[in-house]
Amino acid sequence: MFAAWGRFVYRRRWPVLAVSGLLLLASIFIVIQGGKLQSGGFIETSESGRASRLIERELPSAGAATFTLILSSDTLSATSSEFRAAVDAALAPLRSDPRVAQIVTPYDGTALDPTRLISKDGHAVAVEVPAKDDLATARDYYPELRAKVRSDTLSIQATGLLAINNGFNAVLQEDLRRAETVSLPLALVLLLVVFGSIVAALVPLGVGVLAVIGGIAGMFLVARVTDVSVYALNVVTLIGLGVAIDYSLFITNRFREEMRRGHSGNNALAIAMATSGRAITFSGLTVAIGLSGMLFYQGTFLSSMGISGAIVVASAVFYGLTFLPALLAILGRNLGRGRIPIFQPDSSGTGWWHTIATTVMRRPILILVPVVAFILVLGSPFLHLRLANNDVTALPKHEESRAAFDRLVDEFPGGNQTHINLVVEYPSADPLAPARIPGMVALAKRIAALPNVDAITSPVTASGDSSVGAAQWAALYSQPRSQLPPQLQALIRGTVGEHIVVFDVVTQKSIYSDEARQLVRSLRALSPPADAALSVTGFTAIDLDTVDFIASHTPAALAYIVVATMLVLFLLLGSVVLPLKAVVMNLLSISASFGAIVWIFQDGHFAAQLGFTPGSIDPTLPVIMFCTVFGLSMDYEVLLLSRMQEEYLRSRDNTSAVAMGLEKSGRLITGAAAIMVGVFAAFALADIVLIKAIGLGMALAVAIDATLVRALVVPATMRLLGDLNWWAPGPLARLQRRIGLSESTA
Repeated sequence: MFAAWGRFVYRRRWPVLAVSGLLLLASIFIVIQGGKLQSGGFIETSESGRASRLIERELPSAGAATFTLILSSDTLSATSSEFRAAVDAALAPLRSDPRVAQIVTPYDGTALDPTRLISKDGHAVAVEVPAKDDLATARDYYPELRAKVRSDTLSIQATGLLAINNGFNAVLQEDLRRAETVSLPLALVLLLVVFGSIVAALVPLGVGVLAVIGGIAGMFLVARVTDVSVYALNVVTLIGLGVAIDYSLFITNRFREEMRRGHSGNNALAIAMATSGRAITFSGLTVAIGLSGMLFYQGTFLSSMGISGAIVVASAVFYGLTFLPALLAILGRNLGRGRIPIFQPDSSGTGWWHTIATTVMRRPILILVPVVAFILVLGSPFLHLRLANNDVTALPKHEESRAAFDRLVDEFPGGNQTHINLVVEYPSADPLAPARIPGMVALAKRIAALPNVDAITSPVTASGDSSVGAAQWAALYSQPRSQLPPQLQALIRGTVGEHIVVFDVVTQKSIYSDEARQLVRSLRALSPPADAALSVTGFTAIDLDTVDFIASHTPAALAYIVVATMLVLFLLLGSVVLPLKAVVMNLLSISASFGAIVWIFQDGHFAAQLGFTPGSIDPTLPVIMFCTVFGLSMDYEVLLLSRMQEEYLRSRDNTSAVAMGLEKSGRLITGAAAIMVGVFAAFALADIVLIKAIGLGMALAVAIDATLVRALVVPATMRLLGDLNWWAPGPLARLQRRIGLSESTA
């Protein structure tokens, strides 16, 4: 089938090139139109997600669409008339903007506790600015609001969710630009080393660019029907470049190899398609299977990222089977133009990889045991993994919203406190009805008795005096709200909706600490007041729900990826042993990279050199890395085993087939891995910690996989297993042959 396709493309090279060009034009049109990517959020089906939606719906001013301004002066006191006048002048454009709700300052009685909004040194104030729209809408016009706030007297910084989301978007775009600027020239240099020819080097690089354009177009199409994370753009580019360049490298190299053997262009392309073309198709399928494992995490951005990743892999395979062979047919022997003498490959077959092959064949156990032990040691830090959601500390310290957040924590009273929201929901309106007050007062007392609770803000704790009883609160709230004290009116606007009352529970424990997580669990275990339901949200609750959600869905995702990959490899190779061994090899590579990620980003090694703040690992990082690296590691496994299978079918000598397969594929695997490592390492230059960790983790995984695992562990195990490598029960073997996935190059 693949050989026939190669001959068809050779005969119809220009029409095939035109068809792929039309798809490229359509992709460019979609990319130019763009799409709306989302900045994350909570899991809609979780308790914290439902509680957050309740707050957004009933208390828009207390929702997520807010930002905080820090206005400061080195010389003026925050209580001076000149400072206050400068604040009023800076805020005037916002007060007149219809998109802004009531601004909270320490000066005008809108704050529940004005002292909390004045810095400890008395030279700065914090101003809370809520938007009238939800977060998804307000984030689009936030830059306009921020640009309106200026002052010649005061320095101004912004933080809060709107500002932080905007900061993530801006830094991610800069990270992508930097990665592309570094990775494309680096990939070209490495391709020149592999091919020793300018023309041959440009071909895979061009296919890589086309595949990324196709992948981004697919991602924007997905964004029209479901939420797609802003991280997806970086991940799609990272995967697309690495995979497409690798696939093109395999086919181009095999085409040149067959041309050097004296085959005509037609036959050379047929053989290249029947071998490397077939291999990249199955490799693309295994990578797509790994990425589609993210679909098990519906309700998070992982599912859309998995779809987007699978699309860019499909784009890489498509261009690798259409545009690339058509271009090779057109170029023919001109592919070797622009030769660079110092980079000419050694075709003697007795180089470094020949030496490795013969050494591994002679001493498989002596090599296998220490190498596997070393890889397991590399993976051991993963045993003390701690998961927690990304927060503002994932941004670089110089970014405005991160710098302002750090100031809030360090310079303002209560800035280091953790706030947990307990939502009391009633089935009917008027939650402050007199009959409901006793239940809320009793609930407040049960909350106050929990460990690590330092304060509670609610309509029945506003006085700060625990001796005030239910009868007094009921009498107070029987009055019209317009007659209540101004601060109490402000409190009610922020905590009481049509059906809900929000208790803001404060603890001094950090957001992602075990103590804060336990407090969330304790709050969820409380009995609700009569005819009410309780739910808990806030950063700690969202973090806890995210970790629990991912942990509960991971076993099914892993089972799917492993079983589906083994099935594809069986259909490719006709063996039941090699797929199982391939899975074990992949797990070795992944374990080493996971250990390195924990050792670096959680334990803090090289934090200063790499420019990040150490902390817990984002729970999505292991999922993204596993789903991606599992497929990418199979990339080299498929290439290596396909070449070994060729030799085995020719000679029926396992030892010779393993040695020859490694010898013939070794240099190509090294070059392909070096290119992929270069592309991934360029993303490790990112300022966003998650992208930095993905880039570095995947670079390490590929490097370990292509050197220690594929060069040493794979041939050693295959030498030890002997002819058992190629075994399958008779019925399964006949099924594999009948399905017709074996390929003839004749």
